[in-house]
Amino acid sequence: MEYIRRLIDDQLDRKSESFGAIHIVGPKGSGKTRTAKERCKTVIEFQDEEKRAGYLAVAQTSPNLFLNNEKPILFDEWQDAPKIWGTIRKACDDAPEDTGRYYLTGSTSQKVNTPHTGTGRITELQLYPLTLWETKESNGTVSLTQLFENPEYNSDGKLSTLRLEDLFFAVCRGGWPRCIALQSKEAKLEIAKDYYRQICNKDVQALDGTNRNPQWVRTLLWSYARNMATLAKKKKIYADVQANHSVSDITLASYVEALEKLYVIKDIDAWTPQIRSRTAIRASKKHIFVDPSIGLAALGIGPDYFMNDLDLFGHVFENLVIRDLLAYAEAHDARVMHYSDDTGLEADAIYQLADGRYALIEIKTGEHAVPAAEKGLLKFRELIRNHNEEVTKNPEHPGVKYREPDLMIVICANAVMSYTTENGVKVIPIGCLKD
Repeated sequence: MEYIRRLIDDQLDRKSESFGAIHIVGPKGSGKTRTAKERCKTVIEFQDEEKRAGYLAVAQTSPNLFLNNEKPILFDEWQDAPKIWGTIRKACDDAPEDTGRYYLTGSTSQKVNTPHTGTGRITELQLYPLTLWETKESNGTVSLTQLFENPEYNSDGKLSTLRLEDLFFAVCRGGWPRCIALQSKEAKLEIAKDYYRQICNKDVQALDGTNRNPQWVRTLLWSYARNMATLAKKKKIYADVQANHSVSDITLASYVEALEKLYVIKDIDAWTPQIRSRTAIRASKKHIFVDPSIGLAALGIGPDYFMNDLDLFGHVFENLVIRDLLAYAEAHDARVMHYSDDTGLEADAIYQLADGRYALIEIKTGEHAVPAAEKGLLKFRELIRNHNEEVTKNPEHPGVKYREPDLMIVICANAVMSYTTENGVKVIPIGCLKD
């Protein structure tokens, strides 16, 4: 199958000029090994059953022998041979001028006991599943980066041909590269279902050798899926599991940690500037799946289900958009957060660049919801403006000035054209968006 250039490839190009080794992490099946193979002349795969025993024997006794091969060298699933880490770290120390010579990949963030961290020698990047831009379901006519960087950039009038039914299928299929090689839609939908089964029955056990109950994992993922892209308290999620299983909060917390280490679920941090001294900012994290297809597999839902449940699709679509924003952020040294306070003011996502510029983003299924979303974004900006005016008028004001949003955006599932409202809010169909 022809290689699909990934968003992270540009970041890998830059990192390979600065570091001796690059550690690519992310969920199983997201394309880490294939992405690294495109850059390497030697590939050491520790899960290759025909060579595994020999590789592990060398890794245990004389790991330096691997470094005699033609470079760059890829060590796939290197956690199976933890001495490799220290060997590569020392090689980077011995030849600091030799950059981009080693790649490591792994499907878990499980920390392996190593004498050294690799700081300054081994950098880390996360690979997310394919975005809609990478699968070409988005035509990429509106660039989020260009909206920030180019004042003359005109994003208006770009057309999207992506239908709501197409998105129903996309969220269930997921962004798994394996799907690209398959022809039938039915076959593509099987990939996420299989990942879900593997997570419950094998991956949580293989992570660290701990014996975990697959049924508890399934129920936990089911509850996370029911609360996808919400600020539900962990107690509420745990209660779903405890309604049918006798299991403690502490045990369930360890299961959540395992699923996070496997890059299955992820919590989005709250953006918390103290812009209201008397308003409690809800610092709860937003729960998402690294790919919404896993959550939908847990629920047993297919594309046709959403014909009669657009409310659920709204949460799933938000998860899909945040997944893509996270991939864009990884490629551009940005962050993705959310905001919510006890007055009901919120932003579904905040995309913040390293220099402090940021976009307030609302994520909506229907174009009919754009006016309300715009109203909320404008209220948010007005709140910041009022706060800054108070700070400016009163030098003894205890607060600090906060930057106004550089962009206000509504990302819409079924909008057919991008446009800018009279108040400067950008309305972007998901079928037009790219990094």
